[in-house]
Amino acid sequence: MKNILMKIATCIIGLAVLSSCSKFLDRMPDDQLTLEMVFNDKTRTEDWLAGIYSNIPDPYWGYTRDIVFDPLSDDMAPSTGWEQFGWTVIGKQTGNWNTLSDWQPNYWVELPKRIRSAYIFIENVKPNPAQLVSEEEVNLMRYEARFMIAYYYSLLLDAYGAIPFTLGLTNPAAPESELMIGQTPFDEVINWADQELLELSTLLPSSYAAAQKYGRATSIMCLAVRARLLLFAASPLVNGNADYADFVNNEGVPIYNSTYDAGKWERAARACKQLIDAAEAAGHRLYYEYTDGRIDPFLSYQNMLFRRPQDGNHEILFARPDCNHWEYDKHAQPRGTGGNGGLGITQSLVDAFFMENGLPIDDPNSGYVEKGFSSEPEVRNTAWGEVQGGGQVTLAGTYNMYTHREPRFYISVLYNGAWYRREGRTTEFYSGNWDGGPTHDAPQNGYLIRKKVHPDHDPRNGTNPYRPGILYRLGEAYLNYAEALNETDPSHPDILKYLNLIRERGGIPQYGQGEDALPIPASQEAMREAIRRERRVELNNEGIRYRDIRRWKIGEQTLNGDFYGMNFSGTQKDDDENNPLAFFKRTVYQRRVFTKKNYWFPIPQGEIDKNPNLVQNPFWAE
Repeated sequence: MKNILMKIATCIIGLAVLSSCSKFLDRMPDDQLTLEMVFNDKTRTEDWLAGIYSNIPDPYWGYTRDIVFDPLSDDMAPSTGWEQFGWTVIGKQTGNWNTLSDWQPNYWVELPKRIRSAYIFIENVKPNPAQLVSEEEVNLMRYEARFMIAYYYSLLLDAYGAIPFTLGLTNPAAPESELMIGQTPFDEVINWADQELLELSTLLPSSYAAAQKYGRATSIMCLAVRARLLLFAASPLVNGNADYADFVNNEGVPIYNSTYDAGKWERAARACKQLIDAAEAAGHRLYYEYTDGRIDPFLSYQNMLFRRPQDGNHEILFARPDCNHWEYDKHAQPRGTGGNGGLGITQSLVDAFFMENGLPIDDPNSGYVEKGFSSEPEVRNTAWGEVQGGGQVTLAGTYNMYTHREPRFYISVLYNGAWYRREGRTTEFYSGNWDGGPTHDAPQNGYLIRKKVHPDHDPRNGTNPYRPGILYRLGEAYLNYAEALNETDPSHPDILKYLNLIRERGGIPQYGQGEDALPIPASQEAMREAIRRERRVELNNEGIRYRDIRRWKIGEQTLNGDFYGMNFSGTQKDDDENNPLAFFKRTVYQRRVFTKKNYWFPIPQGEIDKNPNLVQNPFWAE
């Protein structure tokens, strides 16, 4: 036994409930336990492993008011008035942050703690026949801990790029040269994670029979994390980015390879296909619901995020079982229904959705009409319960911008004048009305987020239906594969196959086949644009868009400048541009700032002060 006293607070949680584990290894305990005392006890051993899992991001509420990445993209728009209540993400949207700024997830500090606790676990966990802990179970838990180490490194790579990287535990008494290390070249860590996750995918099961193990590491989770990470590593931000040619670590070694390598896309494509094949072999598939014998895209897209595997949803590849969806739902509910009413989405996202005929609104053949109001209801063949009787997806008098849009639009966007089933009325976002301003608890730009918000959530009565927090799903894997394959083999039929599977489930015409087929994108560039458009819509507000913007290196174009919505001060159902009281007119609500430094989070200045061998991320020191 090691003669080291570890300060441990016992978290009373089950391994399947990966919730706020109160910083398992970081609290001051009521007593002190040796490592031997911990690992001689089954419950304490399991609690330690639960603590390792505890920093898996919550895809709903994140870290209280940060929601991790979605507000930093051009998807989500929290009320700007919430900045006074500690929503620091608002300042980040407008460029008001630096190396001293707080970022609540604080991966740089928090994730290494979990990585270290995972290594301690691997070294100390042991069979306990008296408490029915077998050698087989111990080996499985070690593989789980190894997965969590690789997963947390993937999060660090995604947020910060190059990071200090070592394998195993470092003795606190080691010389400074071992403790104070600089960044390891980005590709070296990617290569390690690639091989580690691939190996673990052969050691972990594809699923668990016991319901209480839902959320535990699986072979499919390994392949999902690996595929997304390799897609990131193949993308323009870190594959041939000349901006980083002179960026070196403390030893003068280039941190990023500024020479483009097409082989990275090939490796990503292989990893994505390997994930798809393994996932489908394990029973994963896109989630569908049907009405009158046909795919109901409204129910399919909505309930894909709500249904559990035991309810028939096998699209989920990696989920956090326990999330704070109460706060998410409440902040997205109109204030006239008892909600906080200000968690919105951007006009940019509204414009991104396709029309009912599958064409983008900027296509002259799409039939898009922005101005004016509809004269009759729009009826679709759906059993979606959030419409007024008879499948009326939009009502007479709806602003034309919102009519004849694709089903995913209505599942994702709550606009002014939309039918709100639980209240038996339409939304009223006009200033001075039930759901509108001038309070900060109202949509600053005329929209609330509807995606992932459960329609039965009722803040007045405390109703909050359960759903898992989905971090990876098969739909994303299909789009990842199509993108990587288009960069390596643009004529490969799988590109169209997997892109069309997403469009079919989304309820819009496919490219080149099926009813009302659309022309197949005619070039690699056109297909790249089609895939990117599909990702923007299908994966909106799932934590993906900000990663996409960064890896594609398009932040200056998409996140820098005026952001629009409807007129927050509008009191009239009017779209006259010259009427200051007209609600339905494009109006600037925020000016955002994104420069070349914002592709990575800054290393906290306090950490650089402690370790002089660290080099601040590109352009943050200027």
